[in-house]
Amino acid sequence: MSGSAQDDFRQLYGYPPEGVWAAPGRVNLIGEHTDYNDGFVLPFALPQRTEVAVARRTDRILRVHSADAPSGAVTLDLAGLDPARPPQGAASWAAYPAGVAWALLDAGLPVGGADLHVRSDVPAGAGLSSSAALEVATALALTDLYGIPLTRPELAVLARRAENAYVGVPCGIMDQTASACATEGHALHLDTRSLEQHHIPFDCAAAGLRLLVIDTRVKHALADGAYGRRRASCHRAAEALGLPALRDLPYEELEQALARLEDPVGRSRVRHVVTENRRVLRIEELLRAGRLRETGPLLTEGHLSLRDDYEVSCPELDLAVSTANAAGAYGSRMTGGGFGGSALSLIDADAERSVTRAVTEAFRSAGLTPPRITTASPSPGATRLV
Repeated sequence: MSGSAQDDFRQLYGYPPEGVWAAPGRVNLIGEHTDYNDGFVLPFALPQRTEVAVARRTDRILRVHSADAPSGAVTLDLAGLDPARPPQGAASWAAYPAGVAWALLDAGLPVGGADLHVRSDVPAGAGLSSSAALEVATALALTDLYGIPLTRPELAVLARRAENAYVGVPCGIMDQTASACATEGHALHLDTRSLEQHHIPFDCAAAGLRLLVIDTRVKHALADGAYGRRRASCHRAAEALGLPALRDLPYEELEQALARLEDPVGRSRVRHVVTENRRVLRIEELLRAGRLRETGPLLTEGHLSLRDDYEVSCPELDLAVSTANAAGAYGSRMTGGGFGGSALSLIDADAERSVTRAVTEAFRSAGLTPPRITTASPSPGATRLV
């Protein structure tokens, strides 16, 4: 896409960009809703990415334009960026790059004005972190252009602050870290408390496998309150148990801890987080041992936990998971924050056509829009293209 991003920038602004930067979306293999509980996650970067063509300005104006937005460029004054008044309506997408500029300025970093043009093939609302891709690509572009020497983990922290404090989504650090720090051919183990990272080989093709990503086309929205309510429930439960975070509850002590909680919703949320952290560590062990097929049942177990204990699935995700498994998948689960979005399914390479057909037909029989089904392979993190 880089050539098109450059050409589109020139047509839009009347002069060439200084460069093009890209950041990928992500799939989370396992470890859902654990990141804001100081837990463990295991994402990897997707081939799909967001590209941002950028040039500096000599004033304090930020102009942002998206190839996917029906309106023209959104013009913002850096001096007037305010988390209490982010862009609204048709321009609401601009809150993400604006939030990045605000976060950099709020950290005391010397960012000036810029013109941006955005192109992306990361599906929005599909649970594949299109927002993090936009944030990280913008952050990398602005810090490169203005000579700000941030490490990739530091870049992820600032991008997350943009989404938390400016956009208003109380997400954890996983999405931005995966987009900024992932490496090709590997899943990224992230301890969201210490921010310690390990890159774990994850090569489905070498094992004769495929990982399908099933975009249900049900758009999710994490800023509508449901996500925040679940986060608050986890924090209340940790406080009731006298813990800094649910990450500090060992799996072996789960049943005793659940008996101490009076709130049945809190018990369910705790059970999911503690068992999900354990699933992350178990899947990592299997990947290191090259036993990829054996991860399948853990993927399905994770989906059932998200469906029943965390209550963030939806009928379309459940249909995708059950149909893929019935068609021969080793295991399947929803991925991302939930309330729509995508599922992933681990299958034999030669079963791709039959599983895809089965899921598509199941959606049609249910009167649903057929899903968008692609394969995913661990890809590189954010980079400068031009």
